[in-house]
Amino acid sequence: MEEKAIRMEDILNEDSSSDDDIPNICEISEENKKKISFEQDIPKGKPKSGRIWKEPKKRFSSIVKSRGIKLSFEKKQKLKENLQRAKDMSRAIKEKKQAEKEAKKQRRIENLKRAEENRKKGEVVQIIKNTAKLKRMKKKQLRFIEKRDTN
Repeated sequence: MEEKAIRMEDILNEDSSSDDDIPNICEISEENKKKISFEQDIPKGKPKSGRIWKEPKKRFSSIVKSRGIKLSFEKKQKLKENLQRAKDMSRAIKEKKQAEKEAKKQRRIENLKRAEENRKKGEVVQIIKNTAKLKRMKKKQLRFIEKRDTN
C-alpha cells in the first residue's frame, strides 16, 4: 500500500498538483527573501516619541571605522616636536604664573608683619606695677588689659 504524504500547501492549494508545488515553494522562498530585504529598505514611520530627527541606533559591529591617513615619518616627527614645544611653553607659562603668585603671597605676608610691628610701636602703653589694682578692677576693665613684652 502506497502512503501519500499530505503537505499544508497541498491542502491550501487543492487545485495545483503535487509535482508543480516543489518549484513553486522554491520560488516563494526566493520571493520571501526579496520581500524581507525590501521590507528592511523601507524607512520606518513616525516614531511614537515624536522625535523624527532621531535615527535608530546602529549596532557597534556594523559601524565602519576609517583608520585615517597615514603620515610619513618626517611629518610625525614635526608634529611631535611642535607638540613638545607647545607643552614646554605651556609649562613655562604656568611656572611663571606660579612664581608670580608665590611672590605676591610673600609680599603680602611681609606687609602684614610690617603693619603689625608698626601698630605695636604706635601703641600707648601704661605699665601696672601695683598688682593689687588688678584685683580691684571690674570685669569690663580687665577685658581691655593685655600682656606685652617690655623689652
